[in-house]
Amino acid sequence: MRFSYLLYAVALLFSLPSMAATFNDLTTQPTDKVQVIDCRNSNFFNGWPQAGQSQGGHIANAVNIDANWLPLLDDGQFKALLKQDNLVATKPTYLYCELAGTQVLAHELTKQGFTDVHSINQPLSMYQGKLIALPNFQHLVSAAWLNNLIHGGSVNYAPKSDFKIVEVNWGPPTKYLIRHIPGAYYLNTNDIESEPLWNHVPPAQLAKVLSNLDINQNTTVIVYGHNTMAAERAAQIMMYAGVKDVRLLNGGFPAWLAGGYDTEAFYNGAKNTPKFGTTIPANPDAIIDVAQVKNMLKDTTKNSVVSVRSWPEYMGETSGYDYIKAKGRIIGAKWGQSGVDAYHMNSYFNPDQTYRNPYAIAKLWQKWGIEPQQNVTFYCGTGWRASVAYFDAYLMGWPNISVFDGGWLEWSLQPKH
Repeated sequence: MRFSYLLYAVALLFSLPSMAATFNDLTTQPTDKVQVIDCRNSNFFNGWPQAGQSQGGHIANAVNIDANWLPLLDDGQFKALLKQDNLVATKPTYLYCELAGTQVLAHELTKQGFTDVHSINQPLSMYQGKLIALPNFQHLVSAAWLNNLIHGGSVNYAPKSDFKIVEVNWGPPTKYLIRHIPGAYYLNTNDIESEPLWNHVPPAQLAKVLSNLDINQNTTVIVYGHNTMAAERAAQIMMYAGVKDVRLLNGGFPAWLAGGYDTEAFYNGAKNTPKFGTTIPANPDAIIDVAQVKNMLKDTTKNSVVSVRSWPEYMGETSGYDYIKAKGRIIGAKWGQSGVDAYHMNSYFNPDQTYRNPYAIAKLWQKWGIEPQQNVTFYCGTGWRASVAYFDAYLMGWPNISVFDGGWLEWSLQPKH
């Protein structure tokens, strides 16, 4: 399915029969009898308004398949994506995004046997129903938004005070020194978690790390990485510390490069080294320990201890890491989806590595009895993958969420559970 998106779209505009529909056509259909695909950029789907519109978000129960993902997928991957979103070829299917996008996606759907596809090319502002936006969508920002912010442009949901951009990775700043987002500082994850358990560092050390990044509790911090999991680990620990406004670059550094935005080389050092401004941790409930997990397991109706390790790890086929000997899972833990191994989170990301629709993840969680009104903690091997799931729940506004910092590594070393 690899093709020149623009040329292919133009060709299709003149070759496909008209499948035009309106939002009114959609609203006259029973909601359980149709399926809706939002083929726009995932940031608009999440809640960011498109240019010229006052409201963002998506139609209730719509799935997100950005037409621009198609060049990234082969035929098998596209089929897997359709299956993942439970799309049925025989159901009336409504698409909405720009005209070229609907035409290209419609063509690919018909190749997969979809027989009743309709293209809605009206502005979404014409949709009379209530759009659904992630309650905390503004904490997942686009590369375009960040570029405008850096250059002093007008942006929605602008920082209330100063902002800092932080690239996060494990180890020395090898890639960072070659090129990074202009103005970005560098954070080595070894500075915020430590051996042998890879738990977060003590509060005094964390305060020093944040100070060295010119960050206090009121700083808006935008984190990103080549590996999004590293950035999310840092974001979650910053939220635990008490940074009030932490944001994640959706799609990470690859999204910045794909947008064609400027980069710079060399190192940006701290200038102000401010005091944090409050006692760390200001949000202690965001990270919990072994004793708290044991207490949660006493009532798995009100609480959910959620493993976001791969299925082979969850089933005890592998420990996932060469430095973790024990195989298995916490007894009573529920499975929260993950990836193919300990270093991937395929279920949580779109083909372009932006965040997958969190509500789709929540539906998978629900099958395991993981509900938003519960007290929910996420764990993996040592914290990185758990931070991805934590941020997912945070975007949806789940009120009582945490990361079990020690994860399977610390739990497996306990004498009894």
